[in-house]
Amino acid sequence: MHSFRFITDFGDQAVLLPLATAIALIFLLSGWRRGALAWTVAVGATLGLILLLKLVFLACGHLIPEARLVSPSGHTAAAAVVYGGLAGIAMRSVTNNKYWLFACTLAVAVLCASVFGVTRLRLGVHSMPEVLAGGMIGVGGAVSSTALAGVPSSTLRLWHVAAAAFVIFLLLHGVHLPAESHIRAIAFAFWPFSTCR
Repeated sequence: MHSFRFITDFGDQAVLLPLATAIALIFLLSGWRRGALAWTVAVGATLGLILLLKLVFLACGHLIPEARLVSPSGHTAAAAVVYGGLAGIAMRSVTNNKYWLFACTLAVAVLCASVFGVTRLRLGVHSMPEVLAGGMIGVGGAVSSTALAGVPSSTLRLWHVAAAAFVIFLLLHGVHLPAESHIRAIAFAFWPFSTCR
């Protein structure tokens, strides 16, 4: 179980939110405004959709118990969009071939969704439908990021992204953002979600 916890902590919002923010800033500072905007929109939309679904299903999921969908996996979605999106960015610096670009993005995003999904299942945190929902949303976000980003700025240096990731992993891996308890409180307290109770 310790190895599953170690892996899943790379998908915690405490790690991925600072990493996604750092990546957007690196893109912006390198002059790649379109890439920064595409990245921010794709990651933001992915996490926003997960948040909305969590609010809806935490409050109203009991109305369809056979779905076994109470809280779509944020770890799975976030890992797929961030790491899969990064693979797409890295691939853009190697090739302009759209087939290989999207194949690489899709493959890495699906791999990340699978690995992080398994860790969430093995830790007993999520059900299979919750992991699948998070995975599909995250993979969609990664592919969208790659599609919208365009050609990277010639001043973009991927080692800046790697260095930022290394520092963030070093400082924040193992830190847990207690987002789920806050989301649960909001889902049960605020209209329109509270009406399901």
